[in-house]
Amino acid sequence: MAVAEHTEQSGASAESGARAGTAQAPAPWIPTVIAEDLHIVYRVYGGAKGRGSATAALNRIIRRKPGGGMREVHAVRGVSFTAYRGQAIGLIGSNGSGKSTLLKAVAGLLPAERGRVYTDGQPSLLGVNAAMMNDLTGERNVILGGLAMGMSREEVARRYQDIVDFSGINEKGDFITLPMRTYSSGMAARLRFSIAAAKNHDVLMIDEALATGDKRFQKRSEARIRELRKEAGTVFLVSHNNKSIRDTCERVLWLEKGQLLLDGPTDEVLKEYEKFTSK
Repeated sequence: MAVAEHTEQSGASAESGARAGTAQAPAPWIPTVIAEDLHIVYRVYGGAKGRGSATAALNRIIRRKPGGGMREVHAVRGVSFTAYRGQAIGLIGSNGSGKSTLLKAVAGLLPAERGRVYTDGQPSLLGVNAAMMNDLTGERNVILGGLAMGMSREEVARRYQDIVDFSGINEKGDFITLPMRTYSSGMAARLRFSIAAAKNHDVLMIDEALATGDKRFQKRSEARIRELRKEAGTVFLVSHNNKSIRDTCERVLWLEKGQLLLDGPTDEVLKEYEKFTSK
């Protein structure tokens, strides 16, 4: 279903007293993501016996009865918002508040229990745990990552050196030719971000990527996000670093316990969030 069919009804429907945040939408207002009363529920099966054993886990799956030994985790509760082309939107909240789950639902990786998500274009989710092949070199991962995002071999070859330079992988040696298993977590995360940022995305979702680099890399990342916004994309950024949110985003969604508490201008929402976290 086209996003345009839902723009009139989705501007300010967030639960828990959330504000719509549409006042910051650039003109013309072109929706890229609409979430309508979105609920995400995880179902966890199993009991205390045999935990940690793959065989025991398989047996529980085979033998389980409907509803028996099942626990539900309601990770996202009735979230509604509309994102617009050209916006950079921060997602904040305590650990376990549903931020990453919400991004996975927008990316189409998790099914909705209730409600719907509409997207205009292909959302791309970048997280610090994004899969890369540790036994392959950084060079091979750049090529495979570019192809996986839909680039042609020619595009990957053309942008390869820019990706390597942006990541800073080779600043202390020829690491790009070494297997990924030799990288620190920060180096691997920088390379992931650099690969994803090499392509213009309809909707780019970044989960904690900026928190892994040094200050120089964070500045490069923030500058690249601003470029992506100018090129008509929408960016979502999940971070516990309020400074990165302030420097990068003009709008913020604040989630707690799966509910959208506030949706509005960055400074206003962060002010309320900082009051909440200082209690």
